[in-house]
Amino acid sequence: MSNTQTPNVKDFFEGRRLLIATKHEKEKILGPALERSLAVQAFVLPEYDTDQFGTFTGEVARTADAVTTLRKKIRTAMQLAGADLAVGSEGSFGPHPQLGWVAANQEWLMLIDSRHELEITAQTVSTETNFAQQTVATWPELRAFATQTGFPAAALILKVETPSGPRFEKGIQQEARLRAAFELFCSMGPVTAETDMRALYNPQRQRVIAEACAKLVAKIFSPCPQCGTPGFSVTAVVPGLPCSWCGEPTELVAAEIFTCAKCNFTREVQQSGKADPQFCQHCNP
Repeated sequence: MSNTQTPNVKDFFEGRRLLIATKHEKEKILGPALERSLAVQAFVLPEYDTDQFGTFTGEVARTADAVTTLRKKIRTAMQLAGADLAVGSEGSFGPHPQLGWVAANQEWLMLIDSRHELEITAQTVSTETNFAQQTVATWPELRAFATQTGFPAAALILKVETPSGPRFEKGIQQEARLRAAFELFCSMGPVTAETDMRALYNPQRQRVIAEACAKLVAKIFSPCPQCGTPGFSVTAVVPGLPCSWCGEPTELVAAEIFTCAKCNFTREVQQSGKADPQFCQHCNP
């Protein structure tokens, strides 16, 4: 199909209502960017409880991987709202997938368009996170932890184990409330302080979600060269980038395979340049 016959990406979305599946004010981050780029009208379901799919503090366990959970979160919201276009995000926190000693925020964003049978996902990994947890025995210890993690702009959670189960105080952004909760919990047992990673309470996570949103928009505006469907993106990579010294193939990516989810058109894009010898098993075994 020639370029003159392929639809414009905005033709898929312009004028439609976009549901943002969130409980934690992500519409403040995602709404303006997606309204501007896709010409949609964003809205939320105020009563929608995304905590049913898992909580960072563990009261509700996430029973599937992040992408599966995110898809279920979005499709459940779409069913409740009677919407055919929706977006959502799912975050995970822990060791960096490559740099295991560094804390990282992995954030997934997904757009689902049931009218056009589209599902477009973007992901980002960032070390710009305040994710941390510490057992605190004294107020000075807790105050130091709070300062280190960006309090009060970034909220804290206090936790104490009781005979009836864990007790939490969440979303703490005032020093008086932090001290009062700490003194109360100290009478019950050892107190754990942790950063509140919910989006509305964590400016650093908000920035990572915005970064993932920019990647999602870029992916949406990558149309299939054959049918014009949004989301023409990398689905596989081919290793073998040649070493700049000896020319032998390395494990670095030599080519990327782009695939259309609609018509299955594929294109292989070769990577330019050569691999640094440090990645070559012949030059640096």
